[in-house]
Amino acid sequence: MMSKNANFIFPNWNAPPNVHAAMTTRNAGVSKLPYDNFNLATHVGDNLESVLENRRLLKTELNLPVEPFWLEQIHSNTVVEASANLILPKADASFSHQKDVVCVVMTADCLPILMCSADGSQIAAIHAGWRGLENGIITNTVAALKNTDLIVWFGAAIGAERFEVGDEVRDAFLKKSANYAAAFKKNGSNWLADIYQLARIELASLGITHVFGGEFCTMTDAERFYSYRRENQTGRIATLIWRSS
Repeated sequence: MMSKNANFIFPNWNAPPNVHAAMTTRNAGVSKLPYDNFNLATHVGDNLESVLENRRLLKTELNLPVEPFWLEQIHSNTVVEASANLILPKADASFSHQKDVVCVVMTADCLPILMCSADGSQIAAIHAGWRGLENGIITNTVAALKNTDLIVWFGAAIGAERFEVGDEVRDAFLKKSANYAAAFKKNGSNWLADIYQLARIELASLGITHVFGGEFCTMTDAERFYSYRRENQTGRIATLIWRSS
């Protein structure tokens, strides 16, 4: 459901009450064009002072218990445990069994995925571009949690009518399983890929069916979201999850 604070979207899912989650929009913040306004990424060319101020606002607005556990995302299938001992690890998912640890991923068309265990003892955040999905980032995260009794929420990603890919992308998924054919629709000489459906198929193969979200399109909703395909030089939204006692 939408928060009363239009700067954020809060998942409408049946997570336990001790699990907290939010996704930013591009609203509020201090970044200037073309990163207007609430860019949270330091690697896209935005003024560093603006990004740091946006991160300060993020922590304040959401009353975060600590600084989020930022990743250097590289479209990999690498999963790390969120820890104060790791500074900006190269990975595309993080998880935690501890309270007051904030897992976060940044996106601008790729799919942000949040996970929590049904008992509220575990959390994870995943950055899932098509390469990460094809290489098993979801499967690796579930394996790291050692739990399939999970509740999942999809944040904002590029929609099924806008994500155009070539034969090589479809072929890569079909080599994994013929089930992925359902996520592709012919579009001239290329294909339209449903990144949400690709993730759902992977989750279903792991026995995970409590999946929520997936109604957004970053490319068509320029008012709320950044889109790399639409703007190329742009900011990043953040999708966060943490747990209390």
